[in-house]
Amino acid sequence: MGEQKQGSIPVLPWMRDPVDVSLCQEFPVDHVPCLDSRLKVALQNMGISELFPVQVVVWQEIVGPGNFERDLCINSPTGSGKTLAYALPIVQTLSTRVVKCLRALVVLPTRDLALQVKEVFDEIASAVGLSVGLAVGQSSIADEISQLVTVPEYEAGSICYVPEDISLRLQRGFQSKVDILVATPGRLMDHINTTKGFTLEHLQYLVVDETDRLLREAYQSWLPTVLELTHYDDENISPLANSCLPYTFGPLRTRRTCGVERGFKGKPYPRIAKMVLSATLTQDPSKLSQLDLHHPLFLKAGKTRYQLPVNLESYQLICESNLKPLYLVGLLQTLGQEQCIVFTKSVVSTHRLCVLVNFFTSLQIKIREYSSLQRQSVRSKTLKAFRKGDFQVLVSSDAMTRGMDVEGIRNVINYDMPKYIKTYIHRAGRTARAGQTGRCFTLLRKDEARQFKKLLQKADNSSCCEHSVPSSVIEPLQPTYESALKKLKETVPRTPKKLKVGFKFSKGRNHENETKYT
Repeated sequence: MGEQKQGSIPVLPWMRDPVDVSLCQEFPVDHVPCLDSRLKVALQNMGISELFPVQVVVWQEIVGPGNFERDLCINSPTGSGKTLAYALPIVQTLSTRVVKCLRALVVLPTRDLALQVKEVFDEIASAVGLSVGLAVGQSSIADEISQLVTVPEYEAGSICYVPEDISLRLQRGFQSKVDILVATPGRLMDHINTTKGFTLEHLQYLVVDETDRLLREAYQSWLPTVLELTHYDDENISPLANSCLPYTFGPLRTRRTCGVERGFKGKPYPRIAKMVLSATLTQDPSKLSQLDLHHPLFLKAGKTRYQLPVNLESYQLICESNLKPLYLVGLLQTLGQEQCIVFTKSVVSTHRLCVLVNFFTSLQIKIREYSSLQRQSVRSKTLKAFRKGDFQVLVSSDAMTRGMDVEGIRNVINYDMPKYIKTYIHRAGRTARAGQTGRCFTLLRKDEARQFKKLLQKADNSSCCEHSVPSSVIEPLQPTYESALKKLKETVPRTPKKLKVGFKFSKGRNHENETKYT
């Protein structure tokens, strides 16, 4: 109902006429209306003197005249400042809170991205006395609980439980230690289901970052659970909860209290204000409807659905398949000491390629790998070292494609051509961020060139130049390459691409998944 079709793609009515944020100009922090002076100092300490266009528009809609009367749906390129776009106004609006409780929830698909977003919140929230929590499974759930919830003494020996009744969740004595929570969906559900005293009843803001990925996977039905826990009416309230709790504790009554505090006086059931964001936002009505958006306002940078960074230069490098590692090494050599991220198609390819390239000792470039095969602590340590400039080249699987921000990355290399334009956009978006320039190189076989051109046309980009590595660079590397291949074969045996993960059921019989090798 109410949908319009553009070609074969159904479009929701509110997506037909987006607000083009690219028409807005950058705005000096000193002149941002209503911005708390403490936040101005925090931004200056972060080296931020101006807000980017998407940040200005979101500020106007939340703190300014918009007053967050509509939910925001934001489709903006990587590196355009989306994290600060929602973090700054949320911190500003919560800065006047009196009682500490969980009022803002930010959900992200990966631990690494959640850690990065929390760092942004920490830098500005601390300036106004707000606390930011993290729930990503990086530590034990008991450790997380100790950081999120104050447990009364008589409950100290039992901080986790299986919930039986809503009244048990709302016992007096429990108190949130955080105002803002950054979480991955799986660990969020762990706390919802098992953590005593953890509640979303005071929630005012819900941010769904990297929305298309979070909507593509169920993650234990986190979204319908969160929406259900933050929506109350007379029919759904437990009679026991109403009868045994004081005025300020029952779900209905707490929502009324929050409503007055938020400026919704006279409206007993204020909505949860939502922001959904992605550089490659889905337009699928069935997926977007899950968010239950309130009169959404669509903010978009540019006219096309897929946007690459403005200052990005795209290049393609044609080479024979069996010589791709050699051309990669040659390309890295021509780039010198500039920091670079090399993307591969899988975690196995990432490991093998990193080992292989490190056998080129004459390259004199420090190279490390980054993938989901590694422990979180290892990945965090590697990323920290990369940001410090301790090494020049990071070989990565797509674990790092979405949202990860490493300042000063000049080059991105697609060792394996991405299958989808979304993947290309997120990979390329690791460079040319925050108004800086950057280059994205893609290594291709001859038979992939045509497909790659079609891929870029989906982003309204056909200006991909040819790049070549001089033969004077390649030829001297040949002997080392042959030697490196032999060492790789001895060091890293071929690894199953897909491990045995279970059984497929067909016609009443069990069939093991076929094991394939790269």
